[in-house]
Amino acid sequence: MDSPFLGSPPLLWAVILAVLAVNTSEALKKPPNIVFIFADDLGWNDIGFNNPDIISPHIDGLANSGVILEQSYVQPVCTPSRAAMMTGVYPFRLGLQHLVILSDQAVCVPFDRTFLPETLKDAGYATHAVGKWHLGFCNKKCTPTYRGFDSFLGCYNGGEDYYTKEITDGFDFRDNEVVAYSYAGNYSTYQYSERVREIISSHDVNKPIFLYLPYQSVHTPLQVPKKYLDMYPNMQDSDRKTFSAMVTALDDSIGELIESLKTKGIYDNTLIVFSGDNGGMAATGGNNYPLRGAKSTVFEGGTRAPAFVHGPMFGTVGVRYDGIIHAVDWFPTLLEAAGIENTESDLDGISQWQPLINQRTPSNRQEIVYNLDDSLIPITGKAAIRVGDYKLIDGFPGAFKYWYQPGQKSDGWGELSARRDYTKIMEWIHSSKPDEKFKFLFNLKDDPNEHDNLYDQYPGIVKRLESKLQYYHRERSVPANFPRGDRKSNPNKYGGVWSSGWC
Repeated sequence: MDSPFLGSPPLLWAVILAVLAVNTSEALKKPPNIVFIFADDLGWNDIGFNNPDIISPHIDGLANSGVILEQSYVQPVCTPSRAAMMTGVYPFRLGLQHLVILSDQAVCVPFDRTFLPETLKDAGYATHAVGKWHLGFCNKKCTPTYRGFDSFLGCYNGGEDYYTKEITDGFDFRDNEVVAYSYAGNYSTYQYSERVREIISSHDVNKPIFLYLPYQSVHTPLQVPKKYLDMYPNMQDSDRKTFSAMVTALDDSIGELIESLKTKGIYDNTLIVFSGDNGGMAATGGNNYPLRGAKSTVFEGGTRAPAFVHGPMFGTVGVRYDGIIHAVDWFPTLLEAAGIENTESDLDGISQWQPLINQRTPSNRQEIVYNLDDSLIPITGKAAIRVGDYKLIDGFPGAFKYWYQPGQKSDGWGELSARRDYTKIMEWIHSSKPDEKFKFLFNLKDDPNEHDNLYDQYPGIVKRLESKLQYYHRERSVPANFPRGDRKSNPNKYGGVWSSGWC
């Protein structure tokens, strides 16, 4: 595989690699602090280091002095991406490949899977989570403080009001396991910033810390304090304007995080990972241009996230790394970064630590399964795989098929919820034109934005990728765990609060 940085002067790279060697040696004398940031529904074109129309100076500063990951992949929607990152296992092996865990579903990540914070905690890390969980809560053993975290502040579900902390007629905000009514009324991003300051200021610097920050921003509902809206006076589309302002509010929060780390004196030994958790939602202000598609699709716009790593071990080279990395890789990668032996033998993740450190070396990953989901279309499902430069989509790719400019609303397939509009989707599928039978092959090296469908031109490549998908389906996948809603979940049974204890 060619280097992503061919053409750089040899002497320059000799100097950079020498600096990196010194920095790495110094930084890894003790385990690094780790901050992992998930920005919810943040699309490829929704951040300043990819789009100068977005005001995000703190995030951009970290990215531009670290390693920007040009091909960092996640799942099409929230829950599966979080589960992949936490376990190092593909969601189709966890039963979580279909949509997200809904409020009334008796589902969480299987208990036989070890979470990343559990392993870090066993190795001496303090572990804290602040933000949106969305990995199940029907049983208290599904919740953060039972899955490796010393503390948790945030919501269990996936789309609460930023001020009232309510979703679907129920309150949802917790301080550890305690219902936190006092947090209603203020903007959640501000409250997450305050909790992060408290955690860092009281942290014992003699032990390393893992901060997991799955911000609710910039998921709907579109809400933000007015001062951020005022920073985009010339943006005409109201959804895009509010969405962009929410990104800037998130950026301020991350700026406060950095200041807290520096004040505590631990910034220089902190590894920071930043990533979107899926593509931006084209119907509600998010944007992935020039990538094709949006959240909920297996096109690149739904699965290729804006991402970077930053820390003293990388120096300040400010490069864009073109190697492939997937959300499942963070589990073994962060363990290697921390000098912790990975004892989990059944992972899909591959450690990318050495390629990230060296930056010129090829990725350890050459294959990605975007998703493998039989539950929407009985015959083919939603399946996609990449091997090398070639990507095969076999089945319904999702409800957004176009290339959306910033501020442009979705059209064509539109936004269709599989639960709400299942009949509509099936009718549309069966009445579709012959050229819309959901068979795609793309060469992502030559055509990263998926304009040219090569499916009929390369039957040999199609057959090879189809056989790989069939192997995963036959040998590795489990049925999607997506049951009907359970009436026992009704928050009215728990004082108007979404609560555990009904599964």
